[in-house]
Amino acid sequence: MDIKQISVFLENKKGRLADVTETLSENGINIRALFLADTTDFGVLRMIVTDPDKALGVLKKHNFVAQETDVIACEVEDKPGGLNKILQLLNANDINIEYMYAFVEKKVDNAVVVFKIDENRKAVDVLRGNNIGLVTRDVLQSL
Repeated sequence: MDIKQISVFLENKKGRLADVTETLSENGINIRALFLADTTDFGVLRMIVTDPDKALGVLKKHNFVAQETDVIACEVEDKPGGLNKILQLLNANDINIEYMYAFVEKKVDNAVVVFKIDENRKAVDVLRGNNIGLVTRDVLQSL
C-alpha cells in the first residue's frame, strides 16, 4: 500500500519549479499530485509521479536535492465530513499525521488524500478495518 513520494528541496528562486517540471517532462514522467510548501529561502516540493524511481534518478542526475518517502493514499468521500471521518479514525487510534495533501480525480467519485504518517502499517490496518478504500501505486500512476 505504500506509495513512493518524491520530495525536492528548492531554492526559492524564479524558475526553479519550472526546472523540475522540465526535467521530469523531458524524461517522460508525469506528475499525478503535488504540494509545494515554501519558506523565505527554500521550498519543499512533494510529488506523486508515474515512475518514482526514474524521477528520483533523473532529478539527482540534474543536481536537485531529492529523496523518496513512503506515504499512503486513501479515498475520501467527496462530501462534507468525508475527510473528518478519516481524521477522527486516525486520531482515535493515536496515529499522528505529519502532513497531507489531496486532489480530486474526475474518473472516480471520491477525492484522494495522500498522508505522511509515522506509522504507515498501523494506519493502513485502521483504514482497512473501517472500510476506507486505499489507493494503490498502480491506481495513482494510471489516473
